[in-house]
Amino acid sequence: MDSDQGQLPTAGDAADDPSDHRWECRSCGFVYDPAEGIRKLAIEAGTPFLALDASRFRCPVCRSPVEAFRDIGPRNRASGFEENLKYGLGVNNLTPGQKNVLIFGGLALAFAFFLSLYSLR
Repeated sequence: MDSDQGQLPTAGDAADDPSDHRWECRSCGFVYDPAEGIRKLAIEAGTPFLALDASRFRCPVCRSPVEAFRDIGPRNRASGFEENLKYGLGVNNLTPGQKNVLIFGGLALAFAFFLSLYSLR
C-alpha cells in the first residue's frame, strides 16, 4: 500500500498520527476504528488501517476492497468541515459523542419538563 499508488487518500493534518485514524467504507458506511479492531476477522485492537493486508482485507459488511475506504480522522476530532468549525455557538467544535449527549440530554430534559406538567393540578 504505497502512497504513490493513490489508492488510500489521507485526510487531516500532517501533524496527526495516521495510525490512530478511523477509516469509513464509502459503499456501506462501516467505520474501521483501530482502537477496536475487528474481532470477527481476528484483527487485534490497536492495528492501524494502513497495516492491514490490502490484497486480503475486505469490508466485513459489504466486502468492498481497501480502495473503497476513506480516512475520516481520529475518534476525538470534531465533525464537520474545518473551515466551518469557528462559526456557531461553540457546538461546531464538539465531537460527535459530545453532540449526542447535548442533543439527547436536551430531549430527555424537555420530556421531563413535559411530564412535570401533570403535577400542576
